[in-house]
Amino acid sequence: MTDIRNKVALITGASSGIGAATALALAEAGAKVGIAARRADRLQALKSQIEEKGGQALVLEMDVADAASVNAGVRKLIDTYGSLDILFNNAGLMPISNIDELKTDEWDRMVDVNIKGVLNATAAVLPQMIEQHSGHILNVGSIAGRKVFGPGFTVYSATKFAVTAFSEGLRMEVGKKHNIRVTSIQPGMVATELAETTSDPAVRQMLHDSQAGIRVVAPSEVADVVLFAAEAPDHVNLAELFILPTAQA
Repeated sequence: MTDIRNKVALITGASSGIGAATALALAEAGAKVGIAARRADRLQALKSQIEEKGGQALVLEMDVADAASVNAGVRKLIDTYGSLDILFNNAGLMPISNIDELKTDEWDRMVDVNIKGVLNATAAVLPQMIEQHSGHILNVGSIAGRKVFGPGFTVYSATKFAVTAFSEGLRMEVGKKHNIRVTSIQPGMVATELAETTSDPAVRQMLHDSQAGIRVVAPSEVADVVLFAAEAPDHVNLAELFILPTAQA
């Protein structure tokens, strides 16, 4: 079992949902957490919550789509705590729309956050992990990155297919060579704010209705999976983990 006490973790998209729950779980396990997102007020509230439980947290106001913002946040985290051992690439958007609606601004933002955000954060942390010859990068994909669920999900699924492919290739490149583990977390239906990024009220309602009668996964339950992967023995790389409701088809 890997002891993550005093390890340093960066969590993107930490202002709510899976990111916030994972920050709490890692901090409770003894890690020092850099909590990154654009909503600084929520991060401050999360920091207080972590510190009330005896943990350590550093607020990093960050836009993962902006490489300069990511690099500055990573440098601040390393300067503060001296290392960077875990990256949890969690920030993501899911504005659902049909292709023929041509909401290209939403497509661009999904690509910027869901794909480029993962690339930006990975590029920012790799030099430190390579230097210390250790580290763990965990990327949030989706079961929508394994199959397209239907009209409206096309671009979102494309971004998550990209995360899945990147995670697999990254593991092949940095695992043996640099002793860096890579894990792809593939959630199904989770109780998060993700549906709220959809601009069409009717589609948002459809997404909410699709969960009717299903006990969806709680963010804290995804956080438990992240912690399980992070605490696996050093020689074990849990490469891909799916977590979805038992009732989800």
